[in-house]
Amino acid sequence: MKFFYTLFILMCVYINVTGPAYAQNFAGAGAYYERGRVSMVEEDWYSAAEALLECLRLNPAHAEGTASLAECYYALGEFDQALVWTRKARSLARADLALANLEAFSLIGLGRLKEADEIIREVLKQEPYNKEALFAASELDIARGRPGEAVSRYREAVRRYPDDRRLLISLALVLGSLGETDAARTYIERAIVRHPQDYRVYYYAAYLDARAGRLAEAIRYAENALYFRPGYGPAFALLANLRYRAGQYEEAARLADESIALDRNDIHSWYLKGMSYIKLGRKADAITILSNAASLDPNDEFVRAALEDLFLSETALEDPQRSRWAAWHFNRGRDYHSQNLIEQALFEYRRGLRLNPYAPNRREYAELLRIQGYPSRYLAELRFMQELGFKDRDLKDAVETYDALLDEALYRRWSINPVEIAEPHWKVAVFSLASQSGFYHADAGATASVYIKDILAHERNISVMDLELAQGSFSQAFRRAREASADYFLITSVSENERDLSIKGELFVGRTGTPAAAFFAYRTGTDRLRNASRGIVDQVHAALPFRGKLLRYKQGQGLIDKGRADGVTAGAVYDVVKRGQTQILHEGVGLGYSPNDVVGTLVIDVIDEEIAVGTVRRSGFFDRITQGDEIIIQAAETENPPTAEPLADPELRALLRTLR
Repeated sequence: MKFFYTLFILMCVYINVTGPAYAQNFAGAGAYYERGRVSMVEEDWYSAAEALLECLRLNPAHAEGTASLAECYYALGEFDQALVWTRKARSLARADLALANLEAFSLIGLGRLKEADEIIREVLKQEPYNKEALFAASELDIARGRPGEAVSRYREAVRRYPDDRRLLISLALVLGSLGETDAARTYIERAIVRHPQDYRVYYYAAYLDARAGRLAEAIRYAENALYFRPGYGPAFALLANLRYRAGQYEEAARLADESIALDRNDIHSWYLKGMSYIKLGRKADAITILSNAASLDPNDEFVRAALEDLFLSETALEDPQRSRWAAWHFNRGRDYHSQNLIEQALFEYRRGLRLNPYAPNRREYAELLRIQGYPSRYLAELRFMQELGFKDRDLKDAVETYDALLDEALYRRWSINPVEIAEPHWKVAVFSLASQSGFYHADAGATASVYIKDILAHERNISVMDLELAQGSFSQAFRRAREASADYFLITSVSENERDLSIKGELFVGRTGTPAAAFFAYRTGTDRLRNASRGIVDQVHAALPFRGKLLRYKQGQGLIDKGRADGVTAGAVYDVVKRGQTQILHEGVGLGYSPNDVVGTLVIDVIDEEIAVGTVRRSGFFDRITQGDEIIIQAAETENPPTAEPLADPELRALLRTLR
């Protein structure tokens, strides 16, 4: 009995000592939670996360604080952390469907679409018209590249909730992304009527008008958003971008300066200021500004591309600045080479050599060509280095060695100089439209066009035409391409957010302006602009039919100007078509010619890097084959030829994520 009495006394003492501390912790946790919620209303996500983390330190089982912290991480784009905290919150409140929806949103952000789909289906099974689940299902459709299905969901939801701000804006945004500008305007104007003092409605109205090219209206809406919420960062950035697009470069630079004064690391404001100075003709100042921006973020491809274009157009070849910035590409090329990523390494070396053609790093570039199995190109690069004045012993030995090794090469046996006979057979112009400026990086479409043009320049069968990249409209682009006798012209557009980027390339027939093909490339992470541009180029290359030229014809043997580098393989069979009789199809991609113009076939026997020899069989009794005839392979026709599917729109996804 004495033992139990003693235990009772000790418990009372413990409660008296620790009880106030527990109560204080719970009270403190509640205060931090309230502080966090206030910051969330103000969309100050960093302050909110700080307060909520302190709340959970004092009370780890605080369910509302855990859920709110998950929302903060989602708003910050930290989807992995959002998922962790959402699942912790669900363990504390298992029946909360709002948390299930937040988990689905986080999974969509992480690209785990199947898992998100399962959760959304389960929520809609319990509540068929759960509004957040309908939002999640629509975002899932968009992430899967099915915006049309998202429109159907949103329209059904708007019928049930006709005054809901978020639904009206979401539907308008998706319709705008599909080019249905009139329908998008109908819904955004309804949102303005229903919510006339909501700064967010005016911000998205500004975005939609800007996308439709109505810049004056967009500027007015952006100013309204800032009137109802002064200092709202996204609206301020959009307004600066709109001033730039409207040709108000002084004002755009001034607004960029205001943003830089608040945050010296605001890379996009530095970029916009640099681009504005380029338009103002202040090229030296622009170089300084963009150099600062590149120092802040060396991996921002748009900043670096704009800076390098300035070096190419405004500085002499011997300018030491070129060497400095070229060295960055050479170092990256070396890193990629060490990882056996040859295509990426080649890209970096080519960019570096554009800036500094006299760099000794050309030897490293030549080595990559040798590794790829192109000894003739390797030798040509080494000889070019000798012409530049490089005289070291190793270089001389390598030239002599490969000169001897190539003594029996096919081009020497036929007395052909590969450099002289190299002739691209497709003329392609690359453009971007002024209306496709981009909202994350101004003139994003033009920058992507530069990358695509640079990569296409190394496609042996494609001649990239030297025409102005930026065109005011489609009709101007068509006129430029037609007047320059382009076979096709490619119009590029970019959609991006802070993590992802997609490029759309629309190919048109130069003669008629009719659509030929559409290409899409979506990339995420570092080097996404380069990789997406490479993806577009690969698709263009694959779409254009093989086309060559008969250089020599004697004793049943034909020599053509295409080889292993062009994908020629032993045993391949080609049509030999009478010179001048092929015509580009007026619609789609391809060549048309009459069966009567096929004068023979060529079966490849021996392949070199840049030429090949095959056995020629004539068509008909008479031999009508002559030097200069075309060598063509036609793609196999199918009843339903595959078409490129549009991919998820990164810009649209980012806008919908921020629309909470």
